[in-house]
Amino acid sequence: MFDGLTRSFQKTFRNLSGRGRISESNIREAMEEVRTALLEADVHHDLVDRFCNEVVEDAIGKEVTRSLKPGEEMIGIVHERLVAMMGEAPGPIAMVEPGPTVILMCGLQGSGKTTTCGKLAARFKADGHSVMLVAADLQRPAAVEQLRIVSEQVASSAPGKGRVAFHGEPERCAEYGQAVGVAVEVAKRGLAEARKGNFEFLIVDTAGRLHVNDDLMKELRAVDRAVEAHQILLVVDAMTGQDALLSAKAFHEAMQVDGLVLTKFDSDTRGGAALSVREVTGAPVRFLGVGEKFTALEEFHPQRIAGRILGMGDVVSLVEKARQEVSDEEAAELMEKMSKGRLGLDDFLRQMKVLRRMGPIKSLLGMLPGVGQMLKDLPLEDKQLDRLQGIVHSMTPAERRDPAMLERSRIARVAAGSASDRAEVSRLVKQFDLMRKMGSQLAGAGATGRMAAMRGLGAGGLPTRGSTHTSSPKARFKQRKKR
Repeated sequence: MFDGLTRSFQKTFRNLSGRGRISESNIREAMEEVRTALLEADVHHDLVDRFCNEVVEDAIGKEVTRSLKPGEEMIGIVHERLVAMMGEAPGPIAMVEPGPTVILMCGLQGSGKTTTCGKLAARFKADGHSVMLVAADLQRPAAVEQLRIVSEQVASSAPGKGRVAFHGEPERCAEYGQAVGVAVEVAKRGLAEARKGNFEFLIVDTAGRLHVNDDLMKELRAVDRAVEAHQILLVVDAMTGQDALLSAKAFHEAMQVDGLVLTKFDSDTRGGAALSVREVTGAPVRFLGVGEKFTALEEFHPQRIAGRILGMGDVVSLVEKARQEVSDEEAAELMEKMSKGRLGLDDFLRQMKVLRRMGPIKSLLGMLPGVGQMLKDLPLEDKQLDRLQGIVHSMTPAERRDPAMLERSRIARVAAGSASDRAEVSRLVKQFDLMRKMGSQLAGAGATGRMAAMRGLGAGGLPTRGSTHTSSPKARFKQRKKR
């Protein structure tokens, strides 16, 4: 999501680190490059100017020009300023007693309000809370039906022991636009149902427009007065760049929103909205929509986002994602198999499924310090995972337990069954064997042993299509002669 920014910052820091001594003019020159990158990422121009000036002042004040490691010093300064630009994390939504805690969702058409309602409900359900979703968007009958389907999917398939229910009155859609206050009446009845059912949260989905206008704001204020919302969350499409900032500012001025949700954040390669929206609206970013699944809603943590931008990774978020998908018992069982060298391709498949639930593989690897840039040109896409899964599914249970059984004739059968070639199957088996050996070493070794195992693995641990691994240039030359 921050590829362009990350490349620009890292280039700047490398240039500073490559100089024996740097001067104030070197720093100002470097920040001009950063300024261009921030503007290209759709960060608000006033904010860009202030940010760059403050970084230069901090660098001069901390005498970075006299430092032996100016690049590292600058990373620390820029990280602090990025965090300050995005503001403090707002923390969890406070619950009220007696319930329900009412959350009013607003935003333009197409911003992802209805999907975000479902994601928020799934989040509360996972924490064991009861949630009711109310369809107060009567402008389109399809919106009521969409929220009903979303609520049923969250209730039946999202993890957690909480309750999820739905209140909607699709028959009232015909009255919308002809009678005043129809959406208000639906919202009030939804609140009464939530109180009657002792629900802890009430999430109200409201109508949007293609642009901000007076009719939209009047309706939103009327619904707000009717349900006395404790939180007003504005849903903003992060891909719309400067338009996202303008609409967020207009909504905040009219509604005094309590927080923002930036959707489609995983698709936005610029990411400027995340850096600017707090400054432009004064309201904090609460959540980031990072995918289509109901679990793809992250809390906004400025320090972690700053780390991702600077290529420092975000291991904390990666661990949190893993904990949501893997229980302690499963992790212990996997570690025991690793230590005894008993990992099979069935275990490999299970881990692949876990990874896919956590999000795009490239996005996950980008949370590891330095790895995102290192792997940016490798074809690590879901299609590659599909091919690997197809190969494994074409094996017998015994072959998946013990891939060493796969001699030439078996490999030919698996290749035919998975519509792949024999080289791909052989490569997967060899790389899995290498990974299993390394896992066994890592599980039973201390810190020094783990480093040795990683050095021994080298680039061979990256299962990319078409890669070959030989021991030396001489061996590679002999291999080419054979061909």
